[in-house]
Amino acid sequence: MKTHYEIQVAGLKRQLPLCPISDDLYIAAFVLFGDVELTVACATELLKLAPEYDVMITAESKGIPLVYEMTKQAGRNKYLLARKSAKLYMRDVVNVEVQSITTERRQQLYIDRDDMEYMKGKKVLIVDDVISTGESVRAVEKLVQDSGGIVAGRMAILAEGDACKRDDIVYLARLPLFNSNGDIIE
Repeated sequence: MKTHYEIQVAGLKRQLPLCPISDDLYIAAFVLFGDVELTVACATELLKLAPEYDVMITAESKGIPLVYEMTKQAGRNKYLLARKSAKLYMRDVVNVEVQSITTERRQQLYIDRDDMEYMKGKKVLIVDDVISTGESVRAVEKLVQDSGGIVAGRMAILAEGDACKRDDIVYLARLPLFNSNGDIIE
């Protein structure tokens, strides 16, 4: 049985461990945390493909280093974050529910009134590390739209499984799904 999948993205190779989602479905775990070289390279390549936008937003948490680096490289000083929990410093919080392939239970995403006001009338680019089922992106998109923002586009480093068939996202590489033997599911 294979335990890892080698991927090449943004000119770099990485070995991704295969992790079970169910008895017969495995995913290759792609984690940017701690990999500065990969984060910088992916941000550079995504910015080359980015549509015109005013501000970027991501869902907590794995997209944070990516959206930070993209914002920095673009010479901007602000990005927005849809949080997984409401924080004490957030006021007039709005939330949406999301079910992601990598979490066992439904989650909530939260944004506060200041960020909602900031997005109003602006072109907002939704950024994530991996798009799989698209639930996280849909939830962030709802927050953007409910705030009066305009979705400028949806971007990710990887499109997992059938997400690569979508024509509404921009991504750098395909990430397949795997069976329990570690073989790619076509």
